Amino acid sequence: MPRLLRAAGLVLVPVLLIAGCNSSTTKKDDDKPNDPGASASKDPIKIGGVVSKTTSSGYSKADTDLGAKARFMMANDEGGVNGRKIDYIGSEDDGQESARTITAVRKLVQQDKVFAIVPVNTTTIGGSADFLRDNKTPYIGWGTLPAFCGQEYGMGYNGCLVPTPGHNVNTSWPGLLTDILGGAQGKSVALITQDTDAGKFGLRTYQQAFPPSGFTVSYAKSTVPGTTVPTDWSPWVGELMSSNGGNPPDVVVSVMQTPANIGLFTALKRAGFKGILTDATDYDPALLKQAASKEALQDVQVFVQNMPFESTAPEMAKFKEYIAKAKGSEVTEWNQSMMVGWNSADLFLAIAKKAGDNLTVETFQAAAANFEDQYALVGDRKFPLGRNDSFGCGAMVQLKGETYGITSPYKCYPSIPFE
Repeated sequence: MPRLLRAAGLVLVPVLLIAGCNSSTTKKDDDKPNDPGASASKDPIKIGGVVSKTTSSGYSKADTDLGAKARFMMANDEGGVNGRKIDYIGSEDDGQESARTITAVRKLVQQDKVFAIVPVNTTTIGGSADFLRDNKTPYIGWGTLPAFCGQEYGMGYNGCLVPTPGHNVNTSWPGLLTDILGGAQGKSVALITQDTDAGKFGLRTYQQAFPPSGFTVSYAKSTVPGTTVPTDWSPWVGELMSSNGGNPPDVVVSVMQTPANIGLFTALKRAGFKGILTDATDYDPALLKQAASKEALQDVQVFVQNMPFESTAPEMAKFKEYIAKAKGSEVTEWNQSMMVGWNSADLFLAIAKKAGDNLTVETFQAAAANFEDQYALVGDRKFPLGRNDSFGCGAMVQLKGETYGITSPYKCYPSIPFE
């Protein structure tokens, strides 16, 4: 699970570790708006994606491509969209480099003539947002970036996870912890993030999200180095262990990347912390292969924004069936990248179906401008609301021994105004 979330420098904590926008792609005079062809035909709908399959750190989101392939395969097996099959040509690898992202996007739009770019799973898509708008090309991915917020052609499958003043922030993480605790009244929470712009933004977000559930925020600091993982956690442990009027808080919320979480959680446990440790990055079976990380993450409550893979829901069974079918072999480890690809593709299919037999970019956009449904793997989906707000759904899982278990089932929570 979220391999997508755990690599240092590449972690995307929901709403939190948000990559900044890149400079816009310059639109050349000879660039022509995308025209994928006649819409009333029964020709296949050509779709392609942009995914960071390789990166300079060795971290990969390649399974995003597998997730999209699986969902489109399922759609084709069921007859396609309004009688039209999906021609999924796969995802371009941008190496998570802005220049390569721009090249990949231009190739898909101008050379391959795709109808839409699905899935998008790269932190460097921002530099192509203007180009995609000018070329009237829809794109769908995980809404953790500004490129999925307030954009005419971009959509996050769980909405916009980058709250701005005047819009909303979801309360799913504190809501799930409230359920686990049996109530938050009188409970204290300590928020800790890295000293980065994203970390500070995350701190601001959750300082607003936790109090409405009844929590008292007794500690909120962005002081952990963002470039290197500390080897001595005693300064932070000392502050945290006395942050609740001289006592430890009831909950420590880490808005950090996996390597930092492992160091902090290990140090807190050694210091005798008995409360709840929670983060949003450490739901990944690969972590269990390392003794230090497996020990550090025991009993940690991990916030996830899609239905957990341990769910017995029929939609999860179908997801697993088609992931294996698309891969062509047995799958023993499930991860967030697969889910990003699948959910991106599913939203595209749902909107395209609503657009009807006469599928054009215009009819697709019109359908997206007035779209609402509920999909088990991600919860509520509503547009145009999702262009500026998230849908506020999630679940909590906990590592016990060698396996994760669901401690609070997947459900949706109300949002509150973001200031």
